[in-house]
Amino acid sequence: AFFNNIDEAGLGPNNGNSPPFIEVPKSWPILSAEEAKFVVPAPMKIKVVQTSVPRPQPGATNTVMVLHELAKPRDTYRLERGLYDQPDKSERLHPATPPVLGPWKDQWPRNRLGLARWLVDPAHPLTARVTVNRLWQRYFGLGLVKTSENFGVQGELPSHPALLDWLATELVRRDWNLKAMHRLIVTSATYRQSSRIINPDDPENRLLARGPRKRLTPYAIRDAALFTSDLLNGKIGGRSVKPYMPPGIWRSISNASYKQDKGDKLYRRGMYTYWRRTVPPPTMMTFNAAAREICIVRNDHTTTPLQALTMMNNKTFVEAARFLGERMMKPRDQRPRQRVAEAFRRVTSRAPSKAELDLLMKDFRFYQKDFRKNAKAASQLLSVGERLRDPGLPAAQLAAYSLVANTILNLDEAIMQN
Repeated sequence: AFFNNIDEAGLGPNNGNSPPFIEVPKSWPILSAEEAKFVVPAPMKIKVVQTSVPRPQPGATNTVMVLHELAKPRDTYRLERGLYDQPDKSERLHPATPPVLGPWKDQWPRNRLGLARWLVDPAHPLTARVTVNRLWQRYFGLGLVKTSENFGVQGELPSHPALLDWLATELVRRDWNLKAMHRLIVTSATYRQSSRIINPDDPENRLLARGPRKRLTPYAIRDAALFTSDLLNGKIGGRSVKPYMPPGIWRSISNASYKQDKGDKLYRRGMYTYWRRTVPPPTMMTFNAAAREICIVRNDHTTTPLQALTMMNNKTFVEAARFLGERMMKPRDQRPRQRVAEAFRRVTSRAPSKAELDLLMKDFRFYQKDFRKNAKAASQLLSVGERLRDPGLPAAQLAAYSLVANTILNLDEAIMQN
């Protein structure tokens, strides 16, 4: 009943945002006080299409969809078996909440604003606990309540109930300041422990006897590779971008073709990647990204050979390795061993051991010898990706450094949070 008072058309436009919506200026971060005030959306503009079915005029790319209350509340009824066209009009329903989850104060309006105030009321038993549990899951891989999507009777009990309660009360006490809660967790002695496994009987670390160890998100894996190679475009905001994708990937479900972006747009952060739900980016899906068909609170994490093959052969990661190789060669006064050690440190945030460095140098010498004999193979490797290489660097040596960089980017420490 809280959400049955929304002004909506019932039939969306062919493309674009559905009304009601508001226009957003490009200079969003520097809005004036007058611009920042909420404005009631203009009435819906209706146009008639060929089938004579009224459809709303879609919003442009500079609009944001909003919820807009009707001036007169809409009547709400129970739907027989959930069918929208079979309401039981014998009894009207009114907005209400389960009393077991906290009382409803008389001063709250019976609308979405009142519902929001009820949710963040300090007496609410779930909102703060669910929030801090998801923050904990973000850093430790699993929440204090493992089933972070289900706090009900079918969910698991918290591993540390007192800690969960304390974090929830801290969130409320700090006026729901999420930044403060992030700081509290990452500066705790629990989080700053070594992630070395000391108790094989607790593989999920439910006892919190060690620091967290989990794989980075698909977006972070890609961004980290681009960052270490100085390719990452740090621009904030803007439209979605279309990076490298397998050719013809959309043809199986649509007549539309995937038009890859060019230039710096190829290297924007993963969160800006254009996402089509029927054909999601395969690289992201390989690393267990949520398909976005439904809301996913807790992702599955798998380790498969396909992930290693993606890191070795995907165009994005090969190009990142190429430019990490170029970065290794830029200091002219360094020896090869120093260059490889510096690349290792840049990717893993630590210096390599002597044994690790010896193995990488052995690979480098093998690759360099091989590419000197096969200039065509070196040229093919250095042509992967849109960005051109530095022609002033020797091809065989650069190709060898690129493969060493590819090996470093594939290390467990490069894609794991320890």
